[in-house]
Amino acid sequence: MKPALFVALPGNDLMTKRLASLCGGENGLVETRQFPDGETYLRFHADPAGRDIVLISTLLHPNEAFLPLAFAAGTARELGARRVGLVAPYLSYMRQDRRFNPGEGTTSRHFAALISQVCDWLITVDPHLHRYRDLSDIYSISARALHAGPVIAEWIKRGIGNPYIIGPDQESAQWVSEIAKDCGAPFAVLRKQRLGDRDVRIAPDGLDSIGGATPVLVDDIISSGETMLEAIQVVKTFAKVAPVAIGVHGIFASDSAARIEATGSALVTTNSIPHSSNKIDISVLLGAAIGERLREPSAPTR
Repeated sequence: MKPALFVALPGNDLMTKRLASLCGGENGLVETRQFPDGETYLRFHADPAGRDIVLISTLLHPNEAFLPLAFAAGTARELGARRVGLVAPYLSYMRQDRRFNPGEGTTSRHFAALISQVCDWLITVDPHLHRYRDLSDIYSISARALHAGPVIAEWIKRGIGNPYIIGPDQESAQWVSEIAKDCGAPFAVLRKQRLGDRDVRIAPDGLDSIGGATPVLVDDIISSGETMLEAIQVVKTFAKVAPVAIGVHGIFASDSAARIEATGSALVTTNSIPHSSNKIDISVLLGAAIGERLREPSAPTR
């Protein structure tokens, strides 16, 4: 059997090369460009026939990313691919998980239906599962959510001598406690009140004992940065050492990365979304899960 073909959608070349190498696959070139009217041209330069196709696309800008992804999956099927899987290190459209106001679209469900129509399986890292128990609540394909906590804990243990792990809000409690346990470090979880999309208030619960430890703030997504910025200001009133701000997914809307760094904090993210703050590599985590998926027998693709 031919090795799996790893295909980078635009902007995902580096991660694709790493994953193809880790999994013993072939790094396959797919040419994409736009016609003058904005429509997408797509061409496979390697033959997908009879092969597992692994599409790599972090979905930071999903409205732009989805159509090339759907066209690549559809073309691979037409050319005889055995299965088509999607590795989305960052998975978007997870926040709108209920109808907060009359008439709103529950876009997390709609996006899950679209992905499930074009792919046979999905692997992602720490999606924003708030009101959903599992990705299977909305995805009809096999969808696996990996957790970056152990990789983050290893980075903290290697680089920070006396860490004090802090979650910026109650949602972070469970996985921040696991990172702290892996590090053998104390932890605290702050209380957040969201007043609007860019307005939060944070209470300094549990910081009285921080002493001379290095505060390490860990959040799953840094988007507008307001939660992290507010947490940093609260922590700085108790800590003697500048904080380290860690995000699994660094979206960094507007100038949020620069604003965090302007506080004197070290900014660290995983490479789920390419950014200059990427210091924690999740490719081995993803590669192990992809390898398991590729070793599973299956019927031919739809």
